[in-house]
Amino acid sequence: MGFLSLFIQLTIMLAVISAVNSCPPSDRAALLAFKAALTEPYLGIFKTWTGNDCCSSNWYGVSCDPTTRRVADINLRGESEDPIFEKAGRTGYMTGWISPEICKLDRLTNFIVADWKGISGEIPKCLTSLPSLRILDLIGNKFSGEIPYDIGNLKHLTVLNLADNAISGQIPASIVGMSSLMHLDLRGNQISGKIPEDFGKLWMLSRVLLSRNQLTGSIPESIAQMNRLADLDVAKNKLSGPIPEQLGKMRVLSTLNLDSNSLSGQIPAGLLSNSGVGILNLSRNALEGNIPNVFGSNSYFMALDLSHNNLKGPIPSSLSSAKYIGHMDLSHNHLCGPIPSGSPFDHLEASSFINNDCLCGNPLLKTC
Repeated sequence: MGFLSLFIQLTIMLAVISAVNSCPPSDRAALLAFKAALTEPYLGIFKTWTGNDCCSSNWYGVSCDPTTRRVADINLRGESEDPIFEKAGRTGYMTGWISPEICKLDRLTNFIVADWKGISGEIPKCLTSLPSLRILDLIGNKFSGEIPYDIGNLKHLTVLNLADNAISGQIPASIVGMSSLMHLDLRGNQISGKIPEDFGKLWMLSRVLLSRNQLTGSIPESIAQMNRLADLDVAKNKLSGPIPEQLGKMRVLSTLNLDSNSLSGQIPAGLLSNSGVGILNLSRNALEGNIPNVFGSNSYFMALDLSHNNLKGPIPSSLSSAKYIGHMDLSHNHLCGPIPSGSPFDHLEASSFINNDCLCGNPLLKTC
């Protein structure tokens, strides 16, 4: 009888320990509601979501805080080198929508549901109420609707990636309140309207990727206040007006893609003399005037594309003194005069100079 009593006590003790170490039932219920709204037919990821303990390593893509046992991370990527993908020999595909029940995981730090190609519906507005959220990554799906208007409530968010969806509406004005944001990627959507004038308040940003949308208006001058910004891509929009001269004074900026807009005015000399800028694409705009003759021994361009504009005058002689220019395209302008000889011109093809008014010399067939 004593042995039976001891056995029962041990069983109860183990059950209590297991319950203490398990995730709360409310977290498990929120995850199962999230799962119920989605269909993943090929990899069997959600088949691992069984048992009472959602903090178990068996629950694919779910991680918990080791102290509180609350769900902290959901990391589900449809393109991965994980063995489950290698075994299936394919990338992931998932349909359905994101259940608002996910917002009951109020200790969630990272929410990544990326590259599943078929998840649709709107981004749950309640996500903006998650106080600890640091990464929100929903790239590569079919999300529609607008970015939640109060997205700025996410004061601790460092990464916002909504690229390659079908999101419409404008960039919310509240976004400038996301004081911790370092990476913003909204590429490949249907976002319209203007970039907020006070966008420069996002001083922690190092990457701003807004290409392939329908943005209008001018490039805010306040962007030059982003002292950590290294990569700015607003290509393939409907932006107009001049390029802010202040962009040429940004010390960290290394990649600037402004191509395929309706930008006008002259090229700021500072953009071409800034020794930190290594990739500069201003092609397919309405830029005019001469190309500033400001290149020097510190000029190092992996790519310099000024094609398809209304630039005139000669090719700057100072280009010959540049330290390195990998790819350069000056075609489809109104340039005139001899193409300088020597580096970097000796490795460029005729396609870099065609369709100008009166350029001559190698590599063109027209002699001077």
